Amino acid sequence: MCSNSVKKTILFLLLATQVGCANLLPRSKAITESPWEEYEAAKASYDNIIVGKTTVEDLQKLGFDIKASPNIKILNYLDIAAMLQGMPSKDLDPGLQACLRARSDCRAYVFEPKRSYSKRVGNFWLDIFNFKRKTHETGWRFKALVVFVNHHVAYKLSSGEPKNDQMTDQVNPLGPFQAPADIFTKALF
Repeated sequence: MCSNSVKKTILFLLLATQVGCANLLPRSKAITESPWEEYEAAKASYDNIIVGKTTVEDLQKLGFDIKASPNIKILNYLDIAAMLQGMPSKDLDPGLQACLRARSDCRAYVFEPKRSYSKRVGNFWLDIFNFKRKTHETGWRFKALVVFVNHHVAYKLSSGEPKNDQMTDQVNPLGPFQAPADIFTKALF
């Protein structure tokens, strides 16, 4: 009778450790600070930029702050010319043509706000011993190029990924010995 209750206790403890183990798997979050929580909000702010009217001050009010936004890229007219290399100037947007003519009075800004979440899912024991790792990544990315000639927007362009949802499945047949095997294999070849 005593051995029966010990077996039940051991079985209960084994089941209890299996239930909560998934919460022990690593997860991460990568956020480029911005005033937008969602892709749609960033796109809506971008849509309010009016070519020929919007100024740097207006851009700041829309959330695209050239002085305070992190990870902003600042481009000069030579950077823009390099991007447009190979395109006939007659095919370029008038705002880009004006930028190239304005030279030092032209500047551009690339804003890239994003939110990315990564969470490992699956079997805790297979993951921790490096046999099988599943990672679920979600989030969004937005990219806006805003070109100024003198003090007004001359050109704008956006792109992005409104909804990222990706599952990565990594299988290592050798488990914890996979990394040393990979190093050995790379050294040979």
